[in-house]
Amino acid sequence: PLPRSHATILRVPSLGIDAPVIGVGLDADRQLGTPPADKPRLVGWYEGGPTPGESGTAVAVGHRDTRTGAAVFAALGQVEPGRSIEVRRADGRTAVYTVDKVRIFDRDRFPDKEVYGTAHRPELRVITCGGLYTHRTGYSSNVVVFAHLTATK
Repeated sequence: PLPRSHATILRVPSLGIDAPVIGVGLDADRQLGTPPADKPRLVGWYEGGPTPGESGTAVAVGHRDTRTGAAVFAALGQVEPGRSIEVRRADGRTAVYTVDKVRIFDRDRFPDKEVYGTAHRPELRVITCGGLYTHRTGYSSNVVVFAHLTATK
């Protein structure tokens, strides 16, 4: 595990994702916040959890799309197990995670404990929207990538 240092860039080389990271918190309903919709290329890193490479379950979130088109995680559901996710840190080091699995969960039955539960090693969850979209309710599902730390640079 690495010491605390906030995320600055998240890369998924196999998908061509190379995005700046901002901190996000919880909203008034205690739901995970997201980057501003008018900044669709940003990734949000949950500031209440571990920083990249620290022990525990770190969480990154980004939009699939916005009113203006595709966003940073438009292709996230296509990442394959075994592929890498690299997170550059403010201290100049990079935490390299390996994808374990990709799951799609119905938003109404989202398994908080499975996704956000405490890990005893450095792990990462990368979350975006999925499923069907309606103007009234938004997306019906969430795409969640599960990964664990395998290297540091």
